[in-house]
Amino acid sequence: MKAAELFVRCLENEEVEYIFGIPGEENLDVMDALLDSDIKFVTTRHEQGAAFMADVYGRLTGKAGVCLGTLGPGATNLFTGVADANMDHAPLVAVAGQASTHRLHKESHQVLDLEEIFRAITKYSSRLLTPDIIPEVVRKAFKVAQTEKTGACFIEFPENIAEMEIVDQPLPVKYPYPPEPPGEKVDRAADIISRAKNPIILAGNGVIRSRAWKQLAEFAEQLRIPVANTFMAKGVVPFKHSMALGSAGLQANDYVSCGFSQADVIICIGYDLVEYHPYLWHPTRDRTIIHIDNSPAEVDAYYPVEVGVVGDIKHSLLRIMNLASPHTGTAMKNLRKALIEDMNQHKDDTALPLKPQKIIWDLRTAMNLEDIALCDVGAHKMWMARMFRCEFPNTCLISNGFASMGIAVPGAIAAKLAYPDRNVVAVTGDAGFLMNSQEIETAMRMKTPIVILVWNDNGYGLIEWKQINSFGRKSHVDFNNPDFVKYAESFGAKGYRIEKGEDLLPTLKKALADDTVSIIDCPVDYSENLKLTQKLGEMICPI
Repeated sequence: MKAAELFVRCLENEEVEYIFGIPGEENLDVMDALLDSDIKFVTTRHEQGAAFMADVYGRLTGKAGVCLGTLGPGATNLFTGVADANMDHAPLVAVAGQASTHRLHKESHQVLDLEEIFRAITKYSSRLLTPDIIPEVVRKAFKVAQTEKTGACFIEFPENIAEMEIVDQPLPVKYPYPPEPPGEKVDRAADIISRAKNPIILAGNGVIRSRAWKQLAEFAEQLRIPVANTFMAKGVVPFKHSMALGSAGLQANDYVSCGFSQADVIICIGYDLVEYHPYLWHPTRDRTIIHIDNSPAEVDAYYPVEVGVVGDIKHSLLRIMNLASPHTGTAMKNLRKALIEDMNQHKDDTALPLKPQKIIWDLRTAMNLEDIALCDVGAHKMWMARMFRCEFPNTCLISNGFASMGIAVPGAIAAKLAYPDRNVVAVTGDAGFLMNSQEIETAMRMKTPIVILVWNDNGYGLIEWKQINSFGRKSHVDFNNPDFVKYAESFGAKGYRIEKGEDLLPTLKKALADDTVSIIDCPVDYSENLKLTQKLGEMICPI
């Protein structure tokens, strides 16, 4: 067989279901081999969209999403999405075609050293220089991508290698088991927790990657310890859970920040520093920190770990829970009560433009609890992270490691492919929407019905928010938008414009019921940003 055929067989061996990408001259043999495979190739309109699709698919399923581009600009267009997956610890394998090995040693048309370029943003980067290493390279790429901490891997495939003849077969797939936590570390953590006066849990995305959310909920309930989650761990405990405090990460004196300032022991479970830097929630550097994860703690001056319990998170939580004494304090109930009151404040407000709080209230009301919201990056992300209630993990996906704009629309397509029985909503600002809106055509062609809710303010709202806070004036953040309704219709999708505040909820319900792509143009009142900043700046923490 050709090396390209062996490569595709190796992907089949890894149970790859979809490849997202764009055909090119240097991946012709791979594209032809895919015609005889059960793997579904999703032709995208931009390689960045393909990488974001693989990113979100990997994060939702735990299996490495796969994206494909050609050499040169095709590969560099993959770069942002691959970096996002790696920093957000989503399993992904990126593949790029390359020129013949006969011209890699010199200046040549569209040739870049892709293996070296991608090395900086992946866990593993390799070049196929001979057909007989294909089984090893593919197996290693998927093993490394899917092993904690999960992340991105890259394979460069020169065109002359792809067309060579080879007799070989894929390697067996074996999944490593996470190690058991050391007994002395478990005992030490349980002792610290038992003696704590005011403990708090910071739960990160690692809990979701380890599928340990049920154990975390039981741990918090039995030991009566309140749980704050990072943006990327929304839903890790149900918001209805009596110990749930909501999301931490607003970089302001929010209610959850009050919880950290009152705590004497902070239990970080599945927490990655890229999710919410510790200098923001532990500026005093004087609290006792327990680190529970599959991997050792990162070194950081604001993250001085007293004890690290490294091993299977599920087992760590169960073993500590069986040894520790339950907490007997108030479990910071006043913080939870204050946050809920804040969430409910504008639920009946119908003023136009709509307040962020009202948009989120109507969105949460319209969606089923297991539906999926894909959140882009911008001011709306801060509001969604703070106020969108989640009862299940992976039902509100937020990128907060690399935090790249443009992820929501392609990510929503991947989410719908991964979970076709759930409704999927891309929640995006007008700026992020237009960065990858070309993938609407992909969604229409693939028949993946999604709703795209555009928060329209004709500007880079989050940057304006920060500019006003820092300098009292804004700088070069305004722009104009096309008619989003006509834009949607030009793709064959449905377009809606919110012209009365009371119309958002019924429009969302109608769009969710549509068996197609729907775009909702919703004007947003971002003057609420500054009001929130002022409120948090003046807030006295509820005791």
